[in-house]
Amino acid sequence: MRLTQGQFSFLPDLTDAEISKQVQYALEQGWAVAVEYTDDPHPRNYYWHMWGTPMFDLRDAKGVVMEIDACRKAHPDMYVKVLAFDSSEGFESVRMSFIVNRPAEEPGFELVRDEGAGRQVHYTIRSYATSSPAGRRYQAGTGNGR
Repeated sequence: MRLTQGQFSFLPDLTDAEISKQVQYALEQGWAVAVEYTDDPHPRNYYWHMWGTPMFDLRDAKGVVMEIDACRKAHPDMYVKVLAFDSSEGFESVRMSFIVNRPAEEPGFELVRDEGAGRQVHYTIRSYATSSPAGRRYQAGTGNGR
């Protein structure tokens, strides 16, 4: 299963040159760029770990790409994404978000059905990755709940 979140998620993974071009575009718009990573890619997990702080003062994509590479090297078996924030309206809003690194195996999600009173049915999506302890979800030999 391939996780599809953010821009370009239905395309093949971007090359480093393509990532650099997207970052440069964001910087040319005056947007601050940030790098985040996680081992729990649930669609409602808005709180990924931030790699450093948002890069408000960079104007060259090379500096951002260096941070992306450092994050990938430190977390090769996790999801890494790039975000671009626009503050032109007086508040930060995400204008761009795309994944630049993913684990070798993506275990996917489970649909959990829960029947309540009056036969009311509730559905929940649970990441198979969360069946292993945080920080070890994509390491070989720890299992992924399948």
